[in-house]
Amino acid sequence: MNLNLIKLQIVELLNKHKKITAVADELGLKQPTVTYHLKNLEQQLGGKLFESRMDKMILTESGRAFLHYAVKINALAAEAERVVKEFSNAGRGTLKIGASYVPATYILPRILSQFGEQHSGVTISLSVKSSPIIKEMLVSHEIDLGILSTESFYLPNLHNQALCEDELVLVFAPSHEFAALSELSPLSIASANFILHEKESSTRQMTDKWFEQCTLQPKAPILLDSLEAIKQTLLSGKHVSFISKLAVEDEVDRGILMMRNIPDYNFHRHIFYSYNRDRHYSPLIGLFIDLLRTFRL
Repeated sequence: MNLNLIKLQIVELLNKHKKITAVADELGLKQPTVTYHLKNLEQQLGGKLFESRMDKMILTESGRAFLHYAVKINALAAEAERVVKEFSNAGRGTLKIGASYVPATYILPRILSQFGEQHSGVTISLSVKSSPIIKEMLVSHEIDLGILSTESFYLPNLHNQALCEDELVLVFAPSHEFAALSELSPLSIASANFILHEKESSTRQMTDKWFEQCTLQPKAPILLDSLEAIKQTLLSGKHVSFISKLAVEDEVDRGILMMRNIPDYNFHRHIFYSYNRDRHYSPLIGLFIDLLRTFRL
């Protein structure tokens, strides 16, 4: 079967743009050429990959299954080309990093700045997503390195190493009634007006585990998908939330927020770096990991 890369690129781009004209423009091909490659691929596979709906090209069930592999192969092909170019362009290259919100906001800016000063010829791209998505991006070879805040995890083709603990703490404003209490119980926390993180975040998952362990439910929770929005809402003095200690250290030092240990909290979360064992361990990845290890987190 003649499964060349252009056909795989067409499948990935057609799923993205939904129109053959847009795919043709991006690839620098004529529209009939794109249509020919798609039809030829479907004939070789013996099944339809796309169907037309409301002037858009939509993946079929078999198309979705094929896309999974097309994306991986395209990513590996791009990675292979990039690695070879790195060898012929010493000191230059591209490093694709994915990070969850806490390390992306409160750890990586300093490290990226220092790495940029030391390796001015290297281009770094940073994708900020939830930890589960970063893991998916590592598995599918979309990024070189992941920096994520999560509980310990195991995936067969991923290497991961803990950098530091990312402890969750109870956070509230100095004007909140909790500020005057020396001890807080799970029941008192559950009775407060609680702010929950987005459902996909590791913080939310661990918060839900704590409430489940204590057989409690948060009172009238507010759902916010931005950590900065949560902190701003806490300043009113009417709400509490579980937040990464790393994310509130500055506000606590300035006295505008307070933090306490969470009672009966038996979970552990760390900042990990992770990479795909099947991906070429380039010198750039090694240099960045070396800097991560030596940086005081």
